[in-house]
Amino acid sequence: MNLNLKDKVVVITGGGAGIGHASAEAFRAEGAKVVVWDVVSEPKIDVTSKASIESAAAAVISEHGRIDVLVNNAGIVRDAQLVKWKDGEILSTMDDATFDAVINVNLKGVFLCTRAVAPHMIRQGSGVILNASSIVGLYGNFGQTNYAATKAGVISFTQTWARELGRFGIRVNAVAPGFIATEMVKAMPEKALGSMVARTPLAKLGDPADVANAYVWLASDAARFISGTVLSVDGGLVLGT
Repeated sequence: MNLNLKDKVVVITGGGAGIGHASAEAFRAEGAKVVVWDVVSEPKIDVTSKASIESAAAAVISEHGRIDVLVNNAGIVRDAQLVKWKDGEILSTMDDATFDAVINVNLKGVFLCTRAVAPHMIRQGSGVILNASSIVGLYGNFGQTNYAATKAGVISFTQTWARELGRFGIRVNAVAPGFIATEMVKAMPEKALGSMVARTPLAKLGDPADVANAYVWLASDAARFISGTVLSVDGGLVLGT
């Protein structure tokens, strides 16, 4: 396959760890020039800050002259039930701060980054935007009102932007990972990990590289006629639930 990614300028948000880090390594392996935007790297880039993102995009253009691929990977999880109820009493609810934190990073952050990068792609007449959704954005998940909403929203972003930006030669796609063995997941109790494996038809957790490879393929010329789609990387989990 002709990947044609050598010397392409790739921006990856949340590229400091987990799937983002694996994605940065995968693009570098194909010869791409990778720029990581993350709150844990230098310079620190906050995807919830318009000023931070616009400054970062301008810096990439100043140094490299273009942005070929944007991977909107940054995301956080803050789980809580909408209403936790027991014996006729409300024990707790998802509070505003918990809801807003996830919306700001996972949804508004994707919006801010794409809004900052898209004009540069329009001017150059080409580009690829890849958004991190999740299987929970397709079918919901207990205790994840905020997270599931953002991941469903990202799918709508993807479909809308594919329609709006296609005429400028820009493709937009989403990837929906299942249970992936990041460091955070591997630190979970053994019983929880076993449950994840049991629910996955391929009977194993995915590796961050599995998602990274999906990003690389969707960014490449091998996927040049694919836009507006959601690629599940889940070991068959959606089919098996």
